[in-house]
Amino acid sequence: MRRVTARTGGSGALVAAALMVAAAVLNAADAVIVRLLAGEVHPLMIGFTRAAFGLAVVLPWILMRVDLAASPYRWLHVLRAGLKLASLVAFFVAFAHAPLSDVVAINFTMPIFLTLGAWMVLGESMTLSKLLAVVAGFAGMLIVIRPGAGAMNPALAFAMAGAVLTAVIQLMLKRMARHDSTDRLVAWNLLTMAPLGLLAALFVWETPTPPQLSLLALQGVLGALNMTLLTRAFALAEASFLAPLDFLRLPAVAALAFVFFGEVAGASTWIGAAVIFGATLLAAGGAHYNRRRMPPDGT
Repeated sequence: MRRVTARTGGSGALVAAALMVAAAVLNAADAVIVRLLAGEVHPLMIGFTRAAFGLAVVLPWILMRVDLAASPYRWLHVLRAGLKLASLVAFFVAFAHAPLSDVVAINFTMPIFLTLGAWMVLGESMTLSKLLAVVAGFAGMLIVIRPGAGAMNPALAFAMAGAVLTAVIQLMLKRMARHDSTDRLVAWNLLTMAPLGLLAALFVWETPTPPQLSLLALQGVLGALNMTLLTRAFALAEASFLAPLDFLRLPAVAALAFVFFGEVAGASTWIGAAVIFGATLLAAGGAHYNRRRMPPDGT
């Protein structure tokens, strides 16, 4: 069957855009749930339950559709899942203790770190546009965190760590996607994250209360659904078409943060996020990514 993309001008582009909007809302809801659980459930516990409930949602699909044994990257899958778990926990700490909009803005720096990593590790060329994008991206990050202004939140360091770890994961995916299928990459990630998360959570284990467990289960389902929506969107339309829509995560989380917690994103957050996002588009340079073989791996 012919793949419908944004370049065809068909309905696939509209469907992909709608999926990106829905994913932005789910991403914002995820951040709100983490904040609601802050101080009551340890971030390692949140990481485990998110992985476990997310796996429960997609396990039937994995059992029926995915040939796990055909993957040539058994231990690399485990390493990638461990890094993914660490990145999630880092973002959970940031969401719990820093303004939600600031964390999302810092999260936009991931493609900047990816550009640097691709140059240093994979030997990709560092063009003038990419270099300017890196400089602009870090400038935007400084605008958001406001160092020296007496307002910097230490928890934003966890957001930066999460962005760096996500970039490392994407670098691994770029290599692994050459010899493995998208279905196996997604399935192995989900299957290995849950036991790794359990091992980490055992050190801080406290059985959640029924209300907490309900929120944790909801977060796991939303996380699995978010990945499904993103994967489907990138299968329907080009990454260069969908990339600007990723910015919708910021207004979505800003709106929910105001409704639930009375947080109001400041001017520096919006300005810094706009600079960062513009830098990521400049770094991309309009390049088209292989959507079929490298699934999105965001938070």
